[in-house]
Amino acid sequence: MTLDQIKETLKGPDYDFLRADGHLGENIMILTLGGSHAYGTSTGTSDLDIRGSALNRKREILTGEKFEQVSDEQTDTVIYSFNKLIGLLSGCNPNTIELLGNRPEHYLYLSEAGRELLDKAHMFLSKRAVYTFGGYANQQLRRLENKSARLVGQAENEQHILKTIEHACYDWKARYFPMPEDAVRLYTDRAVCEELESEIFMDITLRHYPLRDYAGLWSEMQSVVRSYARIGKRNQNAIGHGKLGKHMMHLIRLYMMCLDILEQERIVTYREKEHDLLMEIRAGKYLDGAGQPIPEFFEMVDEYERRLKYAGENTSLPEQPDEEEIRDFVASVNERVVRGEIGN
Repeated sequence: MTLDQIKETLKGPDYDFLRADGHLGENIMILTLGGSHAYGTSTGTSDLDIRGSALNRKREILTGEKFEQVSDEQTDTVIYSFNKLIGLLSGCNPNTIELLGNRPEHYLYLSEAGRELLDKAHMFLSKRAVYTFGGYANQQLRRLENKSARLVGQAENEQHILKTIEHACYDWKARYFPMPEDAVRLYTDRAVCEELESEIFMDITLRHYPLRDYAGLWSEMQSVVRSYARIGKRNQNAIGHGKLGKHMMHLIRLYMMCLDILEQERIVTYREKEHDLLMEIRAGKYLDGAGQPIPEFFEMVDEYERRLKYAGENTSLPEQPDEEEIRDFVASVNERVVRGEIGN
């Protein structure tokens, strides 16, 4: 589908909600491509994904009324509220940070405030990318290995879970009451549960720690464990529909984007230079005759892991984004909404 065809499609009745929904219409800041069309990895059968952001309305800003996003499953469209998007961008969330790195022609609509947001993309970049992108990549690798016929062993699966929790721990430091570095130690060891070969253990030393914060941490760790249990239920569906190549491609793409952020301090969503490699992976170049990933692919993953570790240790990006600069920008945009200068 060409860009002209996409623009015509958006004028059709399936996308009337973009104009009719009270949260959207004149409040839309950014309307852009998402998914394979944004990455440059689309095929003739690829779905059209639309992503964007809309200003919070005056009433929502003044009263704290909640508006997070508008999602339309039929058209695979997600439009985040400005305030919610800022929170996700500040955390270097891979699914949203990519919206700020699209090709210029892939922005189907940009308001003045939307252009300001793109111009300030750099203020959201920090070392958090190591843990957010790394966490997504680790989960993608787990899905890939579990969706292939050669399911990983239980002990290796436990290591995947531990690594995902460790990536998430970095973000928890900014959201929960601080604790000493050695207060919570997670590690794998021989299982005490007879059904397992290996399992994750905890050594905890905490004093005068807020119960609610601890409950939050515990809940999030449980959520990670549960998410891995759900993965296995989707294995056969993925194998039957031949999606391994696509999962393999997205895993490598995540590493590529994160390395751009850490090494070049840039968000590059469209993978022009790596297009041929990514499409070869998607087409099955790194699958054997039985449709399973070959060793060379996992060697590629290991190399990207090494590069990511080195880049994270040597990047000049700050540990955390400049929250003061981000708050000033949010205040500037929302003040203009309240004054009636933008949005409705």
